[in-house]
Amino acid sequence: MLGAIGLDEGQESAYRALVAMGAAEVPDLAHRLTLPVPQTERALRHLERHGLAAQSSARPGRWVAAPPGVALGALLTQQRHELEQAELAASLLAEEYRAEAAEPAVHDLLEVVTGASAVAHRFAQLQLGAAEEVCALVTGRPQDRVAGSGVGYRVVVERDVLTDPDGLRQAQGALGRGELLRVVPRVPTKLVIADRSLAMVPLTGRNAEPAALVVHASGLLDSLLGLFEAVWREALPLRLGAGGAVGEAGAGPDETDLEVLSLLLAGMTDASVAKHLDLGLRTVQRRVKHLMELAGVTTRLQLGWQAYERGWVSRGPATAPADRGRGAAAGHAPDRGPAPGPSLGPDQAAKPGRTPSPSGD
Repeated sequence: MLGAIGLDEGQESAYRALVAMGAAEVPDLAHRLTLPVPQTERALRHLERHGLAAQSSARPGRWVAAPPGVALGALLTQQRHELEQAELAASLLAEEYRAEAAEPAVHDLLEVVTGASAVAHRFAQLQLGAAEEVCALVTGRPQDRVAGSGVGYRVVVERDVLTDPDGLRQAQGALGRGELLRVVPRVPTKLVIADRSLAMVPLTGRNAEPAALVVHASGLLDSLLGLFEAVWREALPLRLGAGGAVGEAGAGPDETDLEVLSLLLAGMTDASVAKHLDLGLRTVQRRVKHLMELAGVTTRLQLGWQAYERGWVSRGPATAPADRGRGAAAGHAPDRGPAPGPSLGPDQAAKPGRTPSPSGD
């Protein structure tokens, strides 16, 4: 527990024993620690340098523990100061790096890493440096989270992962931490992207010495981002079911989903759709969120386009349900309810000259 202030396990044990005894001769302390006397003396000398122990002036050969509240408090204060200095240095170096990287040379955009240890270290560095999001295509079981708690994860894994007990446990852990996991039959390549600004892909096959290519902001990075987003859109979301079981979400919307989508595309609000279909407002909002996840999008505008691309709705002429038309004719503004964000309407989701069908046929 005291490794953060520079003590190894033996030195920490020596300090704890000395605190418990108050003061002790070296042979007595060595006997209590079941350590050789020379090793115990070295531990005491290290504690002395850290201000945690001192030799008694009244009885030579006898060691006394420094009060933990005072001695450890001073060390912790020193550690905090050193960490603040390190953070300041890191911030200055980051600014310098950004300034130098404003117009990087072509050879600075790519970095080749060779050797299993070097590749693993660079992989961990890439995640630790992320501040917002890590995206990954994984051919094996999902890796443990390395980035901080405020960083989001979007990961696509191969379906074979779910047949392996270790891979299944890793997937359960990732879902339990709030990570977004999706599954496809086959991932085209391993890939990890941090904050959309740095990517890492393998260079060698399975039987060769591990090597990887680190790609900085460039056209190649944009292509890798496009590859990830394309695979993410086609992948099926993974969910934690009852008892922590991992399962795939449905491959497409059900009949009620299509009704909700069609009415939204016809220009109705969430509240009007809920009333028309005799559903709760929260139910409608949950179904819209589910549709967005199925389509792999983050906005309702994108959902409208994806609905057409995936054949969930047709492009025939649309008319809103009669109750909504009567309200508009009477001069009443439609009830928008408490739902955040705009509802899908013809002006948001349809192509010019096309009007979506409310029926979803």
